[in-house]
Amino acid sequence: MASLPTKTMDDILRRFAYLEAEMANGGDRDTYSKLASEYAGLEEVVAAIKAFRTAEAQLTEARAILDDASADKEMRELAAMEIDDLRDRLETLTHDIQLALLPKDAADEGGAILEIRAGTGGSEAGLFAGDLFRMYQRYAELQRWKVELLSASEGEVGGYKEVIASIKGRGVFSRMKFESGVHRVQRVPETESGGRIHTSAATVAVLPEAEDIDIEVRPEDIRIDTMRSSGAGGQHVNTTDSAVRITHLPSGIVVTSSEKSQHQNRARAMQVLKARLYDMERQRADSERSEARRSQVGSGDRSERIRTYNFPQGRVTDHRINLTLYKLDRVIEGEMDELVEALVSDHQATLLAAVGNDG
Repeated sequence: MASLPTKTMDDILRRFAYLEAEMANGGDRDTYSKLASEYAGLEEVVAAIKAFRTAEAQLTEARAILDDASADKEMRELAAMEIDDLRDRLETLTHDIQLALLPKDAADEGGAILEIRAGTGGSEAGLFAGDLFRMYQRYAELQRWKVELLSASEGEVGGYKEVIASIKGRGVFSRMKFESGVHRVQRVPETESGGRIHTSAATVAVLPEAEDIDIEVRPEDIRIDTMRSSGAGGQHVNTTDSAVRITHLPSGIVVTSSEKSQHQNRARAMQVLKARLYDMERQRADSERSEARRSQVGSGDRSERIRTYNFPQGRVTDHRINLTLYKLDRVIEGEMDELVEALVSDHQATLLAAVGNDG
């Protein structure tokens, strides 16, 4: 059983007690909110540490009974059984604490910007992009997250050429970040009369939603252009210059939004721009880390083919962890927990292995 850093656990318990005392003293709302947020973030690991130390004490006591020649046979047999149970308990608690002590991704607890673009496969790729967007919408509903459509370019026969949305809720990025990459679909298109299986693809990018404190966009670094919105027709189309295009001059990133309100378009375009700039900084920092860190599931390589959805066989395969589920109909309806949990577990195992190697 791997050992745990005693000093780190002591520091966490002291910090937790300090936060508890400070919250009891009251104070202004902003300070209390920060303290409460940190307190809530430590509650789970503190409970595990306390349980671990209780089990350690019980194990020491049980071993003392087992080694006590004056103890009766029944007591020693009970102690031996308890030792086995306590060893298992300590193994589980050790793993839980190790996970809790792993370096945290600052973006994990926040929301995300979801970008889906049709790839190879013509109109079928656009339809698939629409299927993926609906899958994530339904998954978000099951998680009680809020989805807001930021911009969309519809496909010629349905679906999307490109769709961008924000997803808000606690822990969104921590569970969605593994979706970045190329998604491939194999099925008979509705437009295919001969029944031939067609392969097409869509690219998914999940960016951490950047708060104002995460990324600063200087006014002199951007150019904002307004233009006429395009639409499907009607008397109000093309009558106002409401669409907004923001160009970030240092990076060359261009973001557009073309809903009815120019004010809303500007806000949405800035939201997406900040997310892309924040993601660019994270990618740069990530590339400077060790090879072990870069090879993790969550590296966010947009060009990597990560998953295949095979409709004739009713299966979905995630190629990074060699997981195949024969429940495509349920996954495409948003029941993604089994996939997400497997990816999170694999990511955690990789981090634990890296920490073990460093140690």
